[in-house]
Amino acid sequence: MPVDKGVTLDPARTREQILQVATEALYEQGLDGVGVAGLCTRAGVSKETLYRHFGSKEGLVRATLEARSDRVTRWLREAAEAAGPEPADQLGAVFDALTGWYAEPGFRGCAIVNAAVQHHEGAARQVAARHMDRHLELLSEIAARADAAEPGVLARQILVLMEGAAVVADLHGVDGTGRQVREAALALLRASAARASAG
Repeated sequence: MPVDKGVTLDPARTREQILQVATEALYEQGLDGVGVAGLCTRAGVSKETLYRHFGSKEGLVRATLEARSDRVTRWLREAAEAAGPEPADQLGAVFDALTGWYAEPGFRGCAIVNAAVQHHEGAARQVAARHMDRHLELLSEIAARADAAEPGVLARQILVLMEGAAVVADLHGVDGTGRQVREAALALLRASAARASAG
């Protein structure tokens, strides 16, 4: 897109604009539902500009998913920390935050998992694996503070609930999903802590 004479380009702002447009388009249409030309049109940039910032569509996909993972990880960690020192309250707050997300207009499940399912290899798969690791880090910390019998195992069980709930909320309806998965996660936490104290 031509730039008027005298207009100063801001590379950081241009990059952020492309990322924002790509985040929305890829979530709405999927990785294969939108091409580089369409992304450029929506972002108001040339292909050359997009490639200069990201190298390729896969580079843009990776950057988009990594930025989303950063936001989600920060959001859930802040929700847990705001709930106070009690592990059960922290875990409940994580699922409260997720429940609010399920109810947002246009909710389509986890964008990162969706991308990895569409492209089971490459950037999407790599970012999704790291995203799961980041969830496990938070959940393992909460489990350890609760003196769970096996914090790593418990964290993985809760991760399965977390990711499964997003799929159910997307494909089978939001009503009750968040509350049900919250109750299940807290029941697992209580049971694991009870086993540790008894053993």
